[in-house]
Amino acid sequence: MTTGRRGLQPRKQPRQARAELTRQRILTAAAHVFAEYGYAAGTTNRIAERARISIGSLYQYYPNKDAILAELLIRHLDTGGDAIRSRQDEDEPDSLEEIIRGFARPVIANHLDDPQLLRVMMEHGPRSPELLEKIARHERERIAYTQELLERHPEVRVEDTYVAARLVVSTVELVVHHLIAAPDSVDTTRLENELVAMITSYLTAAPGGGGGTERPRNEGRAPGDPGARPS
Repeated sequence: MTTGRRGLQPRKQPRQARAELTRQRILTAAAHVFAEYGYAAGTTNRIAERARISIGSLYQYYPNKDAILAELLIRHLDTGGDAIRSRQDEDEPDSLEEIIRGFARPVIANHLDDPQLLRVMMEHGPRSPELLEKIARHERERIAYTQELLERHPEVRVEDTYVAARLVVSTVELVVHHLIAAPDSVDTTRLENELVAMITSYLTAAPGGGGGTERPRNEGRAPGDPGARPS
């Protein structure tokens, strides 16, 4: 698999509407081909044939199928990030359970277009430095927003809100990725309900998992610890 920066960069950035339409046709065709044939058999010839363009025209835009798959993965990340940010701009529900549902639902929705394509992207998607930085940046944004929410919501009882925010973000992403892309994928309504129940129970449980005296959230952490609350 080509993972070098040059091998993953599109060759041609469309400047005219017609060129942009051709690029979109290539990406749409590639999504169908990868979903139908998988990564190994999802050749550029098949993609060009599905897009109804010549293989030469395809190579004017992308040097290889890895570059196409990388752009599909970037588009997937951007769609998910935009959906989550739009939810953040809305008024928050009072209930913590409904807030967590607002986290989980757009992530699930972003994985429903084609589970087969999702599996190809997760298993074979190239990991260029730019793509890894985009993934890390999206994750940092979600963690920061989630920690801020946990800090101020009265139902939250976890002690270390920084680690809790990382757990919430990672759990939603990894569980949804795994179960939606699985061959025997679970019903999405049931997945959403159980995922929300699990995370909400964790966030609202008494510290230490029992009925003992609740410790201050900053106890045992240095003042500069990201998980420590300001006094």
